[in-house]
Amino acid sequence: MAEGILVTTGSGVEGYTITDYLGFVSSQAILGSNFISGLAANVKDAARKDTAKLEQCREDAAKQVIKAAEKKGANAIIGMTITYAPFETGSFGIIVSGTAVKIEKIVTIDDALHKELYVTNYYNRLVPRPVKVVLDGDSNNMSMKLLCYNYNHDDILAVRVDVEYTNLYDERLVVKNIDFVFTENVNLSLIESDYVRSKISPNDLHLLKDAKVILNKYATPRGVFAVNDQPINVSLSTRRLENLKAKRGIDAVEKYRSDGMIWTCNCGHVNEAGAEECIVCGRKQKDIMTKATFNYEEMIDRMKEKEYVVELKDVLMHYIKDIDASMRLELLEIMESGLQYEKTRGNMKETVIEKVEKVFEDASLLEN
Repeated sequence: MAEGILVTTGSGVEGYTITDYLGFVSSQAILGSNFISGLAANVKDAARKDTAKLEQCREDAAKQVIKAAEKKGANAIIGMTITYAPFETGSFGIIVSGTAVKIEKIVTIDDALHKELYVTNYYNRLVPRPVKVVLDGDSNNMSMKLLCYNYNHDDILAVRVDVEYTNLYDERLVVKNIDFVFTENVNLSLIESDYVRSKISPNDLHLLKDAKVILNKYATPRGVFAVNDQPINVSLSTRRLENLKAKRGIDAVEKYRSDGMIWTCNCGHVNEAGAEECIVCGRKQKDIMTKATFNYEEMIDRMKEKEYVVELKDVLMHYIKDIDASMRLELLEIMESGLQYEKTRGNMKETVIEKVEKVFEDASLLEN
């Protein structure tokens, strides 16, 4: 049989859906009147030769049917039947027939491959906010869905977006005009789309580290709305963003801060000092104000200005008396370890700063 053509006696092919019916195809082959050998001295040998002729005849007819289906543009034949017809002249006919169709493999979601990427940009107004891209699949197919935060509890029917992926090599792949449909998320705060096909290769899935989503337009029962704003990129590192979301909600993109005149909400919106709650997400300022008395971010910023671990330790020692006693020993151990590794492995500044940040962020997560 020709490569690429699936053949079945049933009305469909398991794991596939029929996308087009292309019509009836058939072929026939005739064996001459001398097909029946009659009785011979060696009956078994005659029977074996006649069976071989019959099988060859049947295979030839099947090949002709497949060629006819290929000419119609089919990639499968369903309802295949083989009919044997003896004629009065002593000849013997084989008729092979079926229906030529186009089929497409059904996309099934397999947890063998799974990736969740927080969206690292956001819109600073009341539109559906993409917060997470989820990719699922197997070695053959990949599909994805989009989670959005729905501040207005609108009945969002669909969104059209561009998705920009970044991998570990800082290479970018932009997939434009993806339509995500929402069928079971009426008036919810967090809405989840149906799956759509993904252009991401299964082999590249584990290399992905980042996703940005550009919202082009969205549809509700009230109409279609274009989004012409440029999204804002999140300034936090991936780990700090994950910690913030764990504490403040999946839509959180910025840490709370205030200068007395304005305050920045966890959703990223900047509010006037007199506003008790954020006009975008509704968070109350009193509930998200930083409770920690020690401003470790100021210390981290000073460390980033330095070059070597010995200088980072000097910065730490400047603040050490203000740090909770339960954390001091761990921080000093990080510095000493960094000093030792720096002697043999080169500059350890970034690694040490990352570990110091994690100590404070983990402590903050436990407090909240």
